Amino acid sequence: MKNVLKYLLIVGVVLGAVSCKQRELNTRVSNATGWNYFDRKTTNFQAFEGVGNVNPTGMVPIQGGTFTVGEKDEFLTAPRNNERRTVTVSSFYMDKYEVTNLNWNEYLHWLEFVYGAVAPELVDAARPDHKVWREDLAYNDPYEDNYFEHPAFSFYPIVGVTWEQAMAYCQWRTDRVNELALVSMGAMQLPDFAVLSQEFEEDEVEDWQMENPGYELKAFERPSDEDPEQTVTLYRVPYEWIRDKFVFNTDKYLIDDSYVPTYGRRPLQDSYGNNRKVNIADGVFVTGYRLPTEAEFEFAAYAPVAGEDGLTIEGKIYPWSGYHPRDMTKKNLGQLQANFVRGRGDMMGVSGALNDRHVITNPVDEFAPNDFGLYNMAGNVNEWVMDVYRETTFQEASEYNSFRGNIYSHPKLNENGQFEIDSTGCVKLEWGSKDDLRDVRDGDIASKFETDYPLPLDTTGMENLENYKDEVTNVLAPRITKNTRVYKGGSWADRIYWLNPSTRRYMEQDQASSKIGFRCAMSSLGNQIPGTPVQ
Repeated sequence: MKNVLKYLLIVGVVLGAVSCKQRELNTRVSNATGWNYFDRKTTNFQAFEGVGNVNPTGMVPIQGGTFTVGEKDEFLTAPRNNERRTVTVSSFYMDKYEVTNLNWNEYLHWLEFVYGAVAPELVDAARPDHKVWREDLAYNDPYEDNYFEHPAFSFYPIVGVTWEQAMAYCQWRTDRVNELALVSMGAMQLPDFAVLSQEFEEDEVEDWQMENPGYELKAFERPSDEDPEQTVTLYRVPYEWIRDKFVFNTDKYLIDDSYVPTYGRRPLQDSYGNNRKVNIADGVFVTGYRLPTEAEFEFAAYAPVAGEDGLTIEGKIYPWSGYHPRDMTKKNLGQLQANFVRGRGDMMGVSGALNDRHVITNPVDEFAPNDFGLYNMAGNVNEWVMDVYRETTFQEASEYNSFRGNIYSHPKLNENGQFEIDSTGCVKLEWGSKDDLRDVRDGDIASKFETDYPLPLDTTGMENLENYKDEVTNVLAPRITKNTRVYKGGSWADRIYWLNPSTRRYMEQDQASSKIGFRCAMSSLGNQIPGTPVQ
């Protein structure tokens, strides 16, 4: 009996070893040279594997795949600007909810605290446009006065922000998340926010400037505590110091050797035992928040998750299950599944029997999520996506991660070979004309002119652009430009046609609307996300 048990134990160990076969490649010994990694007696090369984003805060992991992008129904009066085609989308992360007023006010508060006293124009540039609520023949003053700040609207979606402002928010969010990661792991000290409000007296100026060469404290006057009718001169840290030394930016931290933070209690060390900055290979940083691409938005909205048979349902009209704007289940029969306009003047139904319950936007966590667990992928507000709009993009789009809007940039250096920093503390970027692919395979002669005129350009007889000799300033420019961006999803003020995620509209990236908000996305790293739970 003992021999039998011993045999079974050996067989079990062997089978376990076969089923749990270890990977031959590892981060202990080089399979190319045979040298050991992490060996202080040699070069102490540090090798890592398997690090990547793990469910970034507030985001849902979405496993990519193949699906049919493009129009799901035919409307004779609708533009044919998104014809059906099969594409593949890589795995990515997307915000569970649309960015809220509370999220945006956190952003504004940070900007006000950091820049308010020294560069208020940076704060003003991030403020949403309250005037988007104005209509010539409507009384929307309560929204204009209260929508963005009043706590009653904290969890309502931010609107009145441009595409450019949304992208700036994504960069700010990336930097704050990465900054917190470094502080939490002990690689960097928490920024001393108290210094931003510190007031220096005359006898402290020289010592501070000796400790911070190249910067000068800025003088300002305020009423004297002893005699309010008298003023005293005090000094505060200059904007340039805040921009260069205080504000954390991920790219600046990674590539600018002159930017050395104050190390925390557990800094990483290099091969010689010296404290070093965290780098990409350490797997600490998120890849960066951004707007989703148009293909990602459409994929995430439809949530084409395979069933037990390995097949997905194609041809869905809306993000929710089924093909009707109302819930068809027995429990919630007849309830609307999104916030939109049913017909002329019908914004929310009749008193005592409201249908979608909201005359304008709704809180971002209302209505049922789709099969990826994402809320309000149709209705509530339209959402900015990254893509530059072209009516014929579908004819040239890549079969994998299709996107129009690539600009291959690189950090900008000054005449001394140092990285230039922009007004918000980020590394400046630049690119050549061949690196700007927003117009690639455009097919539209008009959009190649760099002018600011608002009306369409008549290109009759201009098929050969190189031989066109007239002055460009004598003609009118097209409405569609390199800065025309796509938005999708339908809103509280739209008819149901626009709630179909395949529909697409456009607006200039420096314009805003009470009907457009956004949510962030993030690329995944390494292997595809294992799977996405179906709600």
